[in-house]
Amino acid sequence: MLKELELLVFETLGNLDRSKLQLLVLSSAGVGAVLCYLAWRQSPKTIPIGDGWWGAGEKPSTEDKTIHRFVVKTSVEETEDLHRRIDQTRFTDPLEDSHFNYGFNSNYLRRVVSYWRHQFDWEEQVKVINQYPHFKTKIEGIDVHFIHVRPVQKAGQTVLPLMMVHGWPGSFYEFYKIIPLLTKTDSDVVFEVICPSIPGYGYSEAPHKKGFNTLEAARIFHKLMERLGFTEFYVQGGDWGAFITNNMAQMKPECVRGLHLNMVIARTDSLGQLLSLVIGRYLPFLVGFTKEDVRRLYPYMEKNIYDILRESGYLHIQATKPDTAGCGLNDSPVGLAAYILEKFSSWTDLGNRDLEDGGLERKFSLDDLLTNVMIYWTTCSIIPSMRFYKENLKKDFKTRVDRVTSVYVPTGLAAFPDELLHCPRAWAGSRFADVRSFTYMPRGGHFAAFEEPQLMAQDIIQFVKKVESKSHK
Repeated sequence: MLKELELLVFETLGNLDRSKLQLLVLSSAGVGAVLCYLAWRQSPKTIPIGDGWWGAGEKPSTEDKTIHRFVVKTSVEETEDLHRRIDQTRFTDPLEDSHFNYGFNSNYLRRVVSYWRHQFDWEEQVKVINQYPHFKTKIEGIDVHFIHVRPVQKAGQTVLPLMMVHGWPGSFYEFYKIIPLLTKTDSDVVFEVICPSIPGYGYSEAPHKKGFNTLEAARIFHKLMERLGFTEFYVQGGDWGAFITNNMAQMKPECVRGLHLNMVIARTDSLGQLLSLVIGRYLPFLVGFTKEDVRRLYPYMEKNIYDILRESGYLHIQATKPDTAGCGLNDSPVGLAAYILEKFSSWTDLGNRDLEDGGLERKFSLDDLLTNVMIYWTTCSIIPSMRFYKENLKKDFKTRVDRVTSVYVPTGLAAFPDELLHCPRAWAGSRFADVRSFTYMPRGGHFAAFEEPQLMAQDIIQFVKKVESKSHK
């Protein structure tokens, strides 16, 4: 369909003089803009907050709101069990010259597993995890885990609370290298950072009932910030974290001082966007595209359809039968590592699929990668984390209230070049009414804070400074 439209437009463009061409494009863009404006006018300004109960059994009359200090622990028995299971792994030889195109290459997997078994020190990594203060508190019947890092404040600095939310198959550990860049700055602003674990991930308790999606997580995280005493704060997210922080901004915009995203979620189903997609390849300036937009978007079918189909098989499994697929992953540490680490290869750069080692150690150390895997392994959280896909996708995602509700808080968007999908700024306006910052990042992919903490911290700081300077005028 899209290819046929492109050919038709290209043929038509060649037969028009410049004045008629401009009239055609402006008219088409105008129709699209009117439709987008009408949709914006008709969309709700906020989404209902609601309430929930995700604990086992019936909801009690009262709930303990105490915040408890939490320390990650391990044991000799835990390590011995891991080693026993690793030693019993059965490997299958890869196809010749297949690299990472068939998934995690088992030749390289053997090397990773050997390091895991003989050199990786989980006890030492637990000490690394515990370098920041950990806490738990019960919200809506489940224990919610979070780290809370207070800043080193210098004279003249404004301290601002910032919640950072991870996605799948990541964890709060993704933020460990960016935290010191935000809590110790030479800027006018410095951050008090809160990184929760999504319920069902890591050290947060899994919901005991069906239906826990990003809206429920957003409400719980609002309650967490309220319990910590924050009435206004910034939020940042990528992957599921981007959806959750979007929802937080939609639920209580009076509390969210600003929203920063490294995965841009915009509506792409309007007539105006379809026209801009067809025209933008040939006349990008007329539809608000930059040269960088063109480079990242086209060829459209290859980058936005075929590549996504190649990379989204996991999504269909997890959105339909997560418990079945998760059984093997929860029982085999090597299977779990292959499943998780393959994403840190291809989602960092799709070109890594053509490398024998998947390019894993170009951006990450094996210690960091395996620490993230161990958080899933030791908490048995792979299955509940996979269920999050089913809970969010079991109904038509496009008709959900958060998909038809715009975001009105100040928004900063960091567009990393190797993110799975690119959203031009011209499209971002269909969802975000107040974009204060849109940055074409020079490098980096899906796990931005983990891959490029320096770049990410710089973008967060410059965005927040823009918001703060305008709010003080």
